[in-house]
Amino acid sequence: MQKHSLFLPLLLLSTTTLAQNHHSTDWMPDNSFTQGVEGPAVDKNGNLFAVNFSKEGTIGKVTDNNKAEIYLSLPNGSVGNGIRFDQQGNMYIADYVNHNVLSVDPTSKIVSVFSHNDQMNQPNDIAIMDNGILFASDPNWSNNSGNLWRINADGSNTLLEANMGTTNGVEVSPDNKTLYVNESVQRTIWRYTLDAKGNIQDKSLFYQFKDHGMDGMRTDNAGNLYVARYGAGVIAVLSPKGNLIKTIQLTGQHPTNVAFGGKDGKQLFITMQKRGAIETYHNNIAGRNYP
Repeated sequence: MQKHSLFLPLLLLSTTTLAQNHHSTDWMPDNSFTQGVEGPAVDKNGNLFAVNFSKEGTIGKVTDNNKAEIYLSLPNGSVGNGIRFDQQGNMYIADYVNHNVLSVDPTSKIVSVFSHNDQMNQPNDIAIMDNGILFASDPNWSNNSGNLWRINADGSNTLLEANMGTTNGVEVSPDNKTLYVNESVQRTIWRYTLDAKGNIQDKSLFYQFKDHGMDGMRTDNAGNLYVARYGAGVIAVLSPKGNLIKTIQLTGQHPTNVAFGGKDGKQLFITMQKRGAIETYHNNIAGRNYP
């Protein structure tokens, strides 16, 4: 049984009250992706991938500033959302249409159903532990609820928690001992203690915003959490203790997700829904798993 130790962090600030002195620039231009652009993830070769390049149902590969191509088209009417890579280079894609988590072989580019469950509403975002265990948020937008699933290394799936708020962004800490899950409509971020098998306990309220929604999240090597603030046009950076460190001002107002990459691991890529674009920001700390 999970222990619910609910506490409010010290900072519950509107982003409009913060000094906006960190700014992004464009990496991919308006309408290069559809408004379904999501799931940025960088492979071990430094290539950036995101869903819905040029048209729905595709995975785009971005090799440099303003340089992208269709990497593959998903079969069976699937449409991707979150993307993650394991340490072997396999790509995992949340397929919200067919209730799947898909896998892509890095050599053959063959797309397979890694995990499926008809009980899933629509797998949205995914996070991964260093040992390959995945977590999937599973919102039901029609009634502002959601679930949290674990996708085990063999592709089997386990419902970790049901009847949450609209689960969306999900991320693992650099030491693989903490799982973060946010609820967009409720504007809350929950923190769980993780063990090596992907079991969760000690649920606590990590942070709550007063305005706007949330989408994807990533951690850096120091354990700070980068949160896409949908509608606010910023990335909020929270310390491991739940303090708001800074905000990164974006050109667009509707960021859907974030990922680290670049030559030093400090380049932040942000997918922008209404623009169909990708923005970038050079951070002072490298992302999780970068040296």
